[in-house]
Amino acid sequence: MNPKSVSESKVEMTELVLPVHTNALGTIFGGHIMAWIDTAAAICAFRHCRSLCVTASMDTLNFINPVKLGHIVILKASVNYTGKTSMEIGVRVMSEDPLTGVKAHTASAYLTFVAVDEQGKPKNVPPLLPQTDDEKRRFSQGEERRKSRLKNKK
Repeated sequence: MNPKSVSESKVEMTELVLPVHTNALGTIFGGHIMAWIDTAAAICAFRHCRSLCVTASMDTLNFINPVKLGHIVILKASVNYTGKTSMEIGVRVMSEDPLTGVKAHTASAYLTFVAVDEQGKPKNVPPLLPQTDDEKRRFSQGEERRKSRLKNKK
């Protein structure tokens, strides 16, 4: 299986916060952000392995800044690390006030996806070929997080 670069599967997704997405305070429900994170990460995983993929886990998700009605949400997803059948996808969420252009970091998450065949059995994923210093750092950190996840799973 040929290695793939990070850039081959990157995702940038943009959403507008509408009234249906908000609570009584006029800020977005956390569940909507979580769903958008999962969607962006799934697209990234599909692009990397060109196969069916399932979400295996999402690491701790902390909401750093509120997102208000009418704001724009930008989600950036990329593959950080690949194992034999799994991939760690990092997603960074930003909000943008459309009237001022001011952006704020809203949340970040790491998700693990597993590539599966038509019977739902895990299958190999292409290795990741990190090229930049930042991609190499993310790969190394992703490998450490994987070791920690596996240790905590026992």
